[in-house]
Amino acid sequence: QVLLVESGGGLVQPGGSLRLSCTTSGNIFAVYTMGWYRQAPGQQRELVATITTYGRTNYADSVKGRFTISRDNVKNTMYLQMNSLKPEDTATYYCNANRISTDYWGKGTLVSVSL
Repeated sequence: QVLLVESGGGLVQPGGSLRLSCTTSGNIFAVYTMGWYRQAPGQQRELVATITTYGRTNYADSVKGRFTISRDNVKNTMYLQMNSLKPEDTATYYCNANRISTDYWGKGTLVSVSL
């Protein structure tokens, strides 16, 4: 099965930056749409950003202009560069791989934005 492993989460002050990484199988990475989702305490999981196999991106309105999603199909890694972090960005961030209604998920990495 496809294995997705996130890293890069942690504690950061408002206005700070973090870069999340998601590494997966090289055999399937290049043909899957990849995405980042997050789930805050007491809330539903929501879409943060997606990136297709050819690099087309989509962002939630709440992160536009602050977050950047990218992928390296050679390194089999997807990234989420998060700048100007806000307390409302606090959540567990999950890596997702999707193709024709088939989804794979990582276990998540916690991002906490506070003083």
